[in-house]
Amino acid sequence: MNTTVDAPVEWVETIGQLRLPTKSDERLQQLMDRNNEGQLAAGEREELESLVELSERLSLVRAEALLLLGRRPT
Repeated sequence: MNTTVDAPVEWVETIGQLRLPTKSDERLQQLMDRNNEGQLAAGEREELESLVELSERLSLVRAEALLLLGRRPT
């Protein structure tokens, strides 16, 4: 089922700009670096997986919003 919803362009543009908060993005980078160095603890691995999943979901939502606007993701 494909449903159409009217939304203000400004709202879709805002969705197209979604990003991880700065502190979360920095933490993600730290955990990825530690992972590459083989230094992650079990709890950190779970945290990394969670942040990666959130980042991927935000990327998909952002890409869909930009597609609706006729723009390419940056």
